[in-house]
Amino acid sequence: MPKIIAVILAKNEAEHIAACIDSVQWADAVMLADSHSDDGTVEIAAQKGALVYQHDFVNFSVNRNLALADAATEGADWVFFIDADERATPELAAEVREVVKTRPEAGWWIPRYNVMWGHTMRGGGWYPDAQLRLLKIGRASYDPTREVHEIVQLDGSAGWLKEHFIHYNYDSLAHFHAKQSRYLEFEAQILRKKGIRAKPWTYLTMPLREFYRRYVSLQGYKDGVVGVQLCGLMAWYMFQTYLRLRRLPTP
Repeated sequence: MPKIIAVILAKNEAEHIAACIDSVQWADAVMLADSHSDDGTVEIAAQKGALVYQHDFVNFSVNRNLALADAATEGADWVFFIDADERATPELAAEVREVVKTRPEAGWWIPRYNVMWGHTMRGGGWYPDAQLRLLKIGRASYDPTREVHEIVQLDGSAGWLKEHFIHYNYDSLAHFHAKQSRYLEFEAQILRKKGIRAKPWTYLTMPLREFYRRYVSLQGYKDGVVGVQLCGLMAWYMFQTYLRLRRLPTP
């Protein structure tokens, strides 16, 4: 049977880490890829029996590549990446076990339910929200130029699982604002490196385009009031991203 290591990238996730580890106890091992947490995350993970590796945080792609290398040293054949605020269901565990044993694909996409302040999303880009998280060691790596919203580079094909992650994405509007604010700098830097600069009209057109994309094209209207809220907020953060881009020096 191929060896599967569940890997959790984290920093200061004491609130979530125990439940996340409990949801992946079916794996052959659980690894915490930690970026020097100081809130008890490491201690909780160790008490739960997780392997603990620590690296300075560079960006999500670099740190996932480091985690792949660490898992390889532990003898993993496959890595199952899961975030601290996600949970794997028993049904997903069974499907993962089956495909790594019987199928030739180098990676697997996993659909994800996103829960936003108690509401399970049905549209707006938050469902099915598939993530390429089950990766064959030696046949997968992350594009190190992508600082956020990582891109997997596979040596081979990818399949699609039917069972889901459950992602407890945001428990309140305040949590949403705090998390999105952390992404602003990453997103602005990505635009800068692509040579994109803000023009006077983009402060209006890009947020409007983002709202239309999420609410209409991606069917955010299916989520009622929460859908309107989130699509509007994502448009607002698109505006904020271009404001941040304006302050960055030209590369």
